[in-house]
Amino acid sequence: MGAGKQIEIMDCTLRDGEQTNGVSFLPHEKLVIARALLSDVKVDRIEVASARVSEGEKEAVRMICRFAKANRLLHKIEVLGFVDGKQSVDWISACGCQVINLLAKGSLKHCALQLKKTPQEHIADILNVLSYAEAQGVKVNLYLEDWSSGMKDSPDYVFQLMDALHDKPVLRFMLPDTLGILTPHQTETYMGMMTRRYPDCHFDFHAHNDYDLAVANSLAAVKAGARGLHVTVNGLGERCGNAPLSSVHVVLKDMCHMATPIDECFLVDVTHLVEGYSGIAVSPNTPVVGDNVFTQVAGVHADGDNKDKLYCNELAPERFGRHREYALGKNSGKANIIQNLNELGLELTPEQTKAVTKRITQLGDRKELVTQDDLPYIVSDVLKHNTPNEVVKLLSYMVSTSYGLRPIASLKISVHGTVYEEDASGDGQYDAFVKALRKIYKHRLNRVFPLLENYQVSIPPGGRTDALVQTIITWRREDGRIFRTRGLDADQTEAAIKATIKMLNIIEAPEQEN
Repeated sequence: MGAGKQIEIMDCTLRDGEQTNGVSFLPHEKLVIARALLSDVKVDRIEVASARVSEGEKEAVRMICRFAKANRLLHKIEVLGFVDGKQSVDWISACGCQVINLLAKGSLKHCALQLKKTPQEHIADILNVLSYAEAQGVKVNLYLEDWSSGMKDSPDYVFQLMDALHDKPVLRFMLPDTLGILTPHQTETYMGMMTRRYPDCHFDFHAHNDYDLAVANSLAAVKAGARGLHVTVNGLGERCGNAPLSSVHVVLKDMCHMATPIDECFLVDVTHLVEGYSGIAVSPNTPVVGDNVFTQVAGVHADGDNKDKLYCNELAPERFGRHREYALGKNSGKANIIQNLNELGLELTPEQTKAVTKRITQLGDRKELVTQDDLPYIVSDVLKHNTPNEVVKLLSYMVSTSYGLRPIASLKISVHGTVYEEDASGDGQYDAFVKALRKIYKHRLNRVFPLLENYQVSIPPGGRTDALVQTIITWRREDGRIFRTRGLDADQTEAAIKATIKMLNIIEAPEQEN
């Protein structure tokens, strides 16, 4: 399929992408996105606006053109214009832009019903704009709007248009599947008809994603001889959007062995940039740029990757400045845990690994998402909390709260092998739990229970989710000494209870270190 062939990429995010419902970029936002696309991602061209829309749009185009001119990139800036005599050309020229993407009608229906003109009249109007643009020093690319319908319903009209224009000063003929109605087979057939009939013309294909075929159709167009493709960042665009930049690039490179100018290291960066400015979130499973696309969940996949990367393909995350992750949850299995531990440089015994795996599985059963950043804190908590020399063990407990009533706690603990039961009410669930413990220590053990000096709740440092809560409690002994204990759990109350049991083991076994 033309191995090594260079395919030109034109990004339409700032024009067609802005036609996404609810999306409107401010002038400075357009400039930032334009800089990223041209300087970092290195697309061949960008379409930045539609002519005659508003004064704000005019200012945005001016800003982008000033930047582009200063960096010798002005020839890469394009603006959509209309067959309206001199108006669009003058508007674009006044902005400092040198390229108009002229929107002609690519189907007889559009010509007859929307313009209410004959093909000859429309051709004459196009020729007038071409002549005027050439006189003004403005270069022209020509859209055949609704070309896909034109090829299906009125191919003679399309050829009539092309016969009249193919030898005129048009840099590129741009063929849109405006309504996203083509199949890959139809795209290849129709594009092939164009490239064979007009072999000297440069054809771009402009896909829409109404049937989720934009990427496949882009591939088919290239297969049939298209020399350029139109894309948007994150697939933004009217209705179901356009062909997404990242997907089109990797398909061309990996499956067709064709070249593009794209620096794929910046694809994720521009994705997040446009995501932030547009307010349209990218799905986590979006190919290449989604948060989860390089995350293995099943433990068997991690095991396979350890055995000669059995579950890896050409989409290596390192290509895009990312790395492969192994999710931690109920489906992780030991292999995932070990993989994450190895990446963190943590070495555990088989028994310790088993205990950590059990804890992560418990969190997964509660639909909690655990990240690698959370893992060191889980390891620390499990190993410290499940020590074999615990002298105080929480055998069972229940805390409850009801509207209009004080929370109640009932618990059963073992202290040096003796079992005690108690209950109490309090100002909160944890307060009730502590008061029940205090009863045991005061009335059953005749011992002083440490004072609670401070109670702090936070997400573990480095944690990226709310799966875990860390509770740090500061205690004061009878002799005035201060010490702290930590508890880790998805539930704040349980985290505090764990921290409290750790405290009791410290005071009952003074040889243990905090």
